[in-house]
Amino acid sequence: MFLVATIAVLITMALAFVRAALGPTVFDRVLAVNVFGTQTVLLIAVAGFLMGRPQFLDMALTYALMNFIGTLAVLKFARYGSLADDEKRA
Repeated sequence: MFLVATIAVLITMALAFVRAALGPTVFDRVLAVNVFGTQTVLLIAVAGFLMGRPQFLDMALTYALMNFIGTLAVLKFARYGSLADDEKRA
């Protein structure tokens, strides 16, 4: 059963990678990369369960936080053109 889940996650990762490569807008590509990162978290969690290593869940949570913060940074850069907190922007 977990082998089927792993294969399904890998297929959705491939589809997200295709969308990231072919996305018509920057926001479609960012969303696809975010989906790819979420699927990576699921893959790490399933692999940890299959190997009997609960430490993988800590790695999956850390990767999920990095994925979330990275997505926010890329979207802020795409919208404002800078990651700095400029006073001029207000």
